[in-house]
Amino acid sequence: MNITELARRLRTNPDELREKLPQLGFDVGTKAIKVDDRLVGKITHKWGEMKKLERLQVKYHKEEKLVREAVEKVKDVLLPPAITVRDFSLKLGLPVNIVIQELMKNGILASLNERIDFETASILADDLGYTVSPENKDVGVADVTTEEMKEILSGEDESKLQDRPPVVVVMGHVDHGKTALLDAVRKTNVIAGEAGGITQHIGAYQVERNGRKITFIDTPGHEAFTVMRSRGARIADIAILVVAADDGVQPQTEEVIEIIRAAKLPFVVALNKIDKPEADLQRTMTQLSEHKIIPEAWGGDAVMAQISAKKNQGIDELLEMVLLVADMEKDRLRANPNREAVGTIIESHVDKGAGPVATMLVQSGTLRLNQDLIMSNQVYGRVRAMKDWTGELVDEAPPGMPVRVLGFKVAPSVGDIVQIKSDISELKKVRKQYAMERRGTVAQINVDEDGEEGRKKLNIVLRADVLGSLEALLGTIEKMRTSEVAVEVVSKGLGNITEGDVLQAETAAGVVMGFNVMPTREAEVLARDKKVEIVSHKIIYNLFDDLKARLQELFPAEIIRNELGKAEILKVFRTDKTGQIVGARIVDGHATIGVNVVLYRGEQPIDEGKVIELQLGKSEIKEAKSGQECGIKITCRTPALVEDRLEFSTVERRERKLQLPV
Repeated sequence: MNITELARRLRTNPDELREKLPQLGFDVGTKAIKVDDRLVGKITHKWGEMKKLERLQVKYHKEEKLVREAVEKVKDVLLPPAITVRDFSLKLGLPVNIVIQELMKNGILASLNERIDFETASILADDLGYTVSPENKDVGVADVTTEEMKEILSGEDESKLQDRPPVVVVMGHVDHGKTALLDAVRKTNVIAGEAGGITQHIGAYQVERNGRKITFIDTPGHEAFTVMRSRGARIADIAILVVAADDGVQPQTEEVIEIIRAAKLPFVVALNKIDKPEADLQRTMTQLSEHKIIPEAWGGDAVMAQISAKKNQGIDELLEMVLLVADMEKDRLRANPNREAVGTIIESHVDKGAGPVATMLVQSGTLRLNQDLIMSNQVYGRVRAMKDWTGELVDEAPPGMPVRVLGFKVAPSVGDIVQIKSDISELKKVRKQYAMERRGTVAQINVDEDGEEGRKKLNIVLRADVLGSLEALLGTIEKMRTSEVAVEVVSKGLGNITEGDVLQAETAAGVVMGFNVMPTREAEVLARDKKVEIVSHKIIYNLFDDLKARLQELFPAEIIRNELGKAEILKVFRTDKTGQIVGARIVDGHATIGVNVVLYRGEQPIDEGKVIELQLGKSEIKEAKSGQECGIKITCRTPALVEDRLEFSTVERRERKLQLPV
């Protein structure tokens, strides 16, 4: 082929082609006019590889130049504890694709919206030549911890404090009657609207007794909600421990007792279901006394009330006892209503029409309309509307009052502490996208957190209706792991199941699990096309049972190897494609046709197979016993030698029951 024609095909000029062909290993002179037709294909292939390498080199050097210029311009970088890849690239002054490539070089696969921690970001920035320092907290309101919250509430001027309603948390074993008790207290039918008789969300309610208000925080009773119970105990003043008189103290009752003690909460014991014939008050009180909860009637200090929530018996007496305990704790149940409000989020969800909505318990100060909502140094919105627990609009919420707040830019987390600050000039307003990233989950698919190899994983994309439910689900799912199987949440979120969830599940080869949410029409269609399974549950323990069943399928069966016998090879007769025939003496146990055999040389196994035939003399036999010399045909391909050993065994596959620590 003419050099000119080949150069045209390769989109270059003949002189460059002649110059570079020798570099590619082709013996072509600088004045050549033609090349051998047999070399054209090889030249084309080599030329393509060379051009690809050149493009990469140009790109690499261009990126190096960009990095040098950015480092010279920025040099010192302040980084927060966690940052998205996009924001990190802005901090460095680099294109986001360069940052992603650098992350990949360090073995981290992250998209532009995923978050990386300070350590990862600082190592990467340091490698690129930047000087890194941790970002100082912004001037203004700092992140508030539970301990700092206690200091805020206890550091008020005594002269400004006024009595506030006690905050009561109702706790106990599932089905012991917590919701029925609250139903009796509020005279509203809460149970009828709940699936499976279990409270699904944390809510808060206020009742009035003898002219005094009491705030009740409703916590779910299923054992999955340990995290939520603990959080509820941190913001409560008094606990009501509900124990069914017919069922006595159960494992979750013991768990609740530990939570109450850890929180150092004063409490009242409500002995429920006293109307049932099988109710045994003496036995129940004896069980409680074993946990150092001794009734006053027995000389202890535990306040107990006998009630029947279903028949509305003893409710008034219980409330009287709650107020009595509140009087004993009077010094702690005071707050300054005239300061700027501070409170805790006890429930959060995204409403289709209203957007992010959260229930906030005001713990000090008074929350008013049009005030800015501040969390973690940032303005997360403004109070557009407030509703009390009955759904009535209110203009202000004093200490001890729970209110449903509309106006958040993004749904806050349960347990977040909200402060009101009149001067927000030095505070940053949260961007919706950043807030979503802050609340989102970054999970690396198929990465074992424990670093254990061989663990089978059930990858799920998890969606829930409200944040309280989502956190409770995650708290229990985290425990669903053994050394062999585990549930891996690759993504989580609030609201209905979307197309993005389906695509994430497809990428992770997982399943989309929803709690009290449904897939959109588009998500259903996409799931059918992608063959992704979507499962939605309304009862939380049904979701857990579903996960356990799926883990059971992944759980490997127990392989039991039964040793049958051993033989010593005396002679090798024949070797062919199907195996080899050896003469051997059974030195221990027995050998049977069809069993597994392992060929040993010294102490090392060198091959394995099966026993095809056994022959004693000229007769075929089914079994050779200890002491017998026989011919054995085995499927092992590695040639056997005299003095090699054979070990015979059977393998039994036995299904195992998965035991999870939940």
